[in-house]
Amino acid sequence: MSLKNVRLEVMQHLEKDVQSLIEKYLIPVEKIWQPTDFLPDSKKDTFFEDVREIRELSKELPYDFWVVLVGDMITEEALPTYESWLMDVEGVNQTEHNGWSTWVRHWTGEENRHGDVLNKYLYLSGRVNMREVEKTTQYLINDGFDIGTGRDPYKNFVYTSFQELATYISHNRVAKIAKQKGNKQLAKMCKIISGDEMRHHHAYSEFVERIFAVDPSQMMMAFYDMMKRKIAMPAHFLRESGESIGAAFEEFSNTAQRIGVYTSTDYVDILQKLIKRWEIDKITNLTDEAERARDYLMKLPPRMYRLSERMKIPENSFQFKWVDPA
Repeated sequence: MSLKNVRLEVMQHLEKDVQSLIEKYLIPVEKIWQPTDFLPDSKKDTFFEDVREIRELSKELPYDFWVVLVGDMITEEALPTYESWLMDVEGVNQTEHNGWSTWVRHWTGEENRHGDVLNKYLYLSGRVNMREVEKTTQYLINDGFDIGTGRDPYKNFVYTSFQELATYISHNRVAKIAKQKGNKQLAKMCKIISGDEMRHHHAYSEFVERIFAVDPSQMMMAFYDMMKRKIAMPAHFLRESGESIGAAFEEFSNTAQRIGVYTSTDYVDILQKLIKRWEIDKITNLTDEAERARDYLMKLPPRMYRLSERMKIPENSFQFKWVDPA
């Protein structure tokens, strides 16, 4: 049987449990928070006063903070790309509404709220050139992204396990900075977004655990392949108006590292957490090729930590079109 057919068979085998996983990791619409819970109510007489408070508190947050918040928001707003990508994964059938397509739709519904609330907050803050931000968002959706997973569900679930934890770290760190600067509402908003991302991380990590239980060698090879090629960030094609694809990503990444929101060390920490979570060192019944892949994975974090320690981050802020200088 071909690898493609084996993967499809495994996905069909696991599909019977997807509904229980939706109930375990996702929250019903009537119970989960919505963007308006964190924004001024336009129907109230205090609306303009509440907006003025947001604008005043926004003045206390530094330029690099706004760059990172904008980048995070744009990444969240590129959700149509992510949904269409996951809907094309082997074993996901969007025409027959199978368990996996139901998961993708419900996951998308939760993720959609993140871009909504961040977008509205940035608009009200008065610190951001929203037209430039909107152009960057449209470019990112237009350009799509190539993360090297193809339609392979094993590789896709490694990617989502990694990325959901990365977005948790980023939103959580932004929340901490906002709290330190006295912006409690923004801190609470970013903190609750990070909580969603952590739930999603646990879900996708459990998908991988279940695949390891039934197809350990090929799941190990998928993990190996993804880490060997390195995990590309969802916004790695980020660009501002008038720029080529990906031109803004390095500077955005430098900004995130400079203020400690997401660093090269965090990347290695996530890899280490996944190795521990999936108990890579304890998996049995591996082929010789998969054993070599496991050895590579176990040795990778120490080597990457050494590399991350030598990385130099530019000290000066890059001037993005998104945010006016402070």
